[in-house]
Amino acid sequence: MSRLLTHDERAGAGRVLLPTLMLIAFAVVCPVSQAQEAAIASPEPHATEVGLAVLRRGGNAVDAATAVAFALAVTLPDAGNIGGGGFMTLYVDEMPAFLDYRETAPAAAFRDMYIDETGEVDPDASLTGHRAVGVPGTVAGLWAAHSRYGVLPWDSLVEPAISLAQSGFVVGEELIAVIDYERERLISDTNFFDYYGSAAAGKRFTQPELAQTLRRIADQGVEGFYAGETAALIADEMRAGGGLITKADLSTYEPRWREPLTLDWHGYKIITAPLPSSGGLGILQYLQMKDRLRDEFAGLAHNSPQYIHLKSEIEKRIFADRASFLGDSDFVPVPIDELLDKKRLKRRAAEVNSREISPTKPMTFVREPTHTTHFSILDAQGNAVSNTYTLNTDFGSGVVVRGAGFLLNNEMDDFSAAPNQPNYYGVVGSAANAIAPGKRMLSSMAPTILLRDDEVAMALGAMGGSTIFTTVYQLISNIVEFGMSAQEAQAVTRVHHQLLPKDLITYSPTPPLAAQTIKALQNLGYRVEPHSYEYGNVQLIWRDEQGVLSAASDPRFSGVSAVINIPADR
Repeated sequence: MSRLLTHDERAGAGRVLLPTLMLIAFAVVCPVSQAQEAAIASPEPHATEVGLAVLRRGGNAVDAATAVAFALAVTLPDAGNIGGGGFMTLYVDEMPAFLDYRETAPAAAFRDMYIDETGEVDPDASLTGHRAVGVPGTVAGLWAAHSRYGVLPWDSLVEPAISLAQSGFVVGEELIAVIDYERERLISDTNFFDYYGSAAAGKRFTQPELAQTLRRIADQGVEGFYAGETAALIADEMRAGGGLITKADLSTYEPRWREPLTLDWHGYKIITAPLPSSGGLGILQYLQMKDRLRDEFAGLAHNSPQYIHLKSEIEKRIFADRASFLGDSDFVPVPIDELLDKKRLKRRAAEVNSREISPTKPMTFVREPTHTTHFSILDAQGNAVSNTYTLNTDFGSGVVVRGAGFLLNNEMDDFSAAPNQPNYYGVVGSAANAIAPGKRMLSSMAPTILLRDDEVAMALGAMGGSTIFTTVYQLISNIVEFGMSAQEAQAVTRVHHQLLPKDLITYSPTPPLAAQTIKALQNLGYRVEPHSYEYGNVQLIWRDEQGVLSAASDPRFSGVSAVINIPADR
């Protein structure tokens, strides 16, 4: 089994090989000249090819990210979107940046809008239908990123998505399986099946209304979504279904450039998501508390029972902080400096009980959606984009804007409808994440970039709600601390604990934890179960210390990755 490498071993040793890797990843490793390399890892083949074409014709990482995001809105409608929002971590011209294009609560939203007449939270109201929708941020975010960094014309980057919507694409079985899974939720209260009911595996699926919307966006830029015909169609859809979003909400939406969180760690600089993401904070807390417990972790095999126990003890404290303190820092004071204070992290790490499970304070557990999507891009100039965006759950609210052909999010569920009430993913929150007009809901999305000697060494992110940042730091640790290759790091079992439900550890169904490991954890008092869905769908780019560049898509899913050689004159 793999064990944690010392710093000296990591610097000089070869790879640590795992005993059984039964999965085949769509991945490419390319030891060509660094100056001419580019890479993409994306969750969907059409989107990957669209991004590669942009890079081949001289576009940079931001150009490719813009094109990939619009393509995914067509070919991955369960998560790719123009009716949702997300986060983008960038490293461009040797400078880190972070773009927050998270959705916001409409002006008419209010704290108790999902409390019914009995005083209880109505969980369906924040998940399905028109009242579940937050003001979308995706188009504004892509426009902001391209306006600052893009080099190719905007319309040329939207054009591939228009073609995919107009001419169609052949639907895969995976999309149909997701549609079937969501059928019961969406069939009666939304117009979803008016638009997606004809989709069939192996058949070409066209979206003419979406093509027209994308044409307006291509021709008019951000105004093609937040004003004019598209905005009118959104407002009409909201009125027809009792939703809250108005033309004024759309016209006043703005993405935010924020300072990313950073950490110097094991020879790398980590660049990750600040609030309103809890994910970046969780990554930095975990890695630093784990370092504080280096003696406890020393010599432990990867995913051994004691390794998983210590990891879970750290996660219990991270999720307790999330529930207690975190929200949109534009609206509520969040003690981010204190939460990352080295003395506090040392004290929190010292609370870890290495022999048994620490008590869990009484608290109601929270749900948080699973079906985000992520892509990572590195261009030949060394610029990188790590982008995670979402509709929240599969197909979001299930509401398609009539006449415009795109799905709207159900991100209002990521607010705390009431203190200590769970969201879709089982994550609890406090008043800091309560609903308020214009406020951004808390997220776990964690697009992350690692630098080595001021050059991009890694770009990655994941889907899976509350599992997102626990997945991201496992991938970082697998590669940097255990010396795994990108493909090995993707394929091994992932393990997750989030404070609540109490003493529950879940693991990725493929591949499962070893039976003896499960038994040992059960003997400690844990409940150990396969996760209810495959999570992660990590899209990873990694350049090792020898300069070999890899791009690896999660082998549990259908993503496609590539490393290509760009001519030097581009």
